[in-house]
Amino acid sequence: MADRELMYREALREALFEEMELNDEVFIIGEGIAERGGSYKVTEGLLAKFGALRVRDTPISEASMIGVGVGAAIAHARPVVEILYIDFAMLGMDQIVNQAAKFRLMTGGEGRVPFVLRTQGGTGGGVAAQHSQSLEALFYHIPGLRVVMPSTPYDAKGLLKYALRQPDPVMFLEHKHLYMTKGMVPEGEFVIEFGKADIKREGSDVTLIAWSNMVPRTLEAAEALAEEGISAEVLDPRTLVPLDKDAILASVAKTNRVVIVQEAVRRGGVASDIASIIQQEAFYDLDAPVEIVAGMNTPIPFNLELEKASVPQTADIVAAAKSVLHADKAA
Repeated sequence: MADRELMYREALREALFEEMELNDEVFIIGEGIAERGGSYKVTEGLLAKFGALRVRDTPISEASMIGVGVGAAIAHARPVVEILYIDFAMLGMDQIVNQAAKFRLMTGGEGRVPFVLRTQGGTGGGVAAQHSQSLEALFYHIPGLRVVMPSTPYDAKGLLKYALRQPDPVMFLEHKHLYMTKGMVPEGEFVIEFGKADIKREGSDVTLIAWSNMVPRTLEAAEALAEEGISAEVLDPRTLVPLDKDAILASVAKTNRVVIVQEAVRRGGVASDIASIIQQEAFYDLDAPVEIVAGMNTPIPFNLELEKASVPQTADIVAAAKSVLHADKAA
């Protein structure tokens, strides 16, 4: 398959287009996703191709559209519900947490909820505290949900296609800063299975674990470290549930030092859980304590400079990597 360069949003659109052609049960609902093509233009052109029955605008009522999606999935359709901001998914938490995530178990394994909720989160553009949160830990905590956070166009397409073929509910979490980023994506059919981490950069001195928009920032940090003779390995889990624990532990065994980077606030975050796994299962591989670089425990400010200060920047990641490299000397 030949590669070509696509934007992240184009890769998502291509995944939706291909899966809608393959399966008539796939349909999309959300605010402004039909006539307008979505706020980030992911669904642009799909209305003209597939019609208003399968690409449908909704009223501004997140609880209702999530409820419609979960109900349709239980009735054997394959809905994609687009929520404009992850912050607004809170309005449908009962449907997500108490209905979609539980239905399979509560029906003795007979019921299925092939439901994909696409939304975006994270900082960028000064849209303030109610439109900038990184809330993946809320869904990570809930048994029965899959949590996907692609960082590249290639991953976005392959993971979304795989999500649209699953029998269980998937929280497909994008980032507002990634939609215009570009990357190479193969032509033709491919999927990326859940639970398969990707080494974005090989290294030997320290492992940097990051997901979503923190991946390009961490790659920048790895490049800066390389200029100082430090070889950093960048590992992207791609899916938080399921988590590729084996890949994480293998990288820790290789480098013996770890920094975990998340945009979300540190308290109760996914990074802390990954650190706990490493501490429990790779303790004797570590030459330094696991370091976490995370957002401040504060609502995201409206002011652009304060917004930037509230989440990890490249310099923060570089400093953390140097800290774990020098930890044994400090001791």
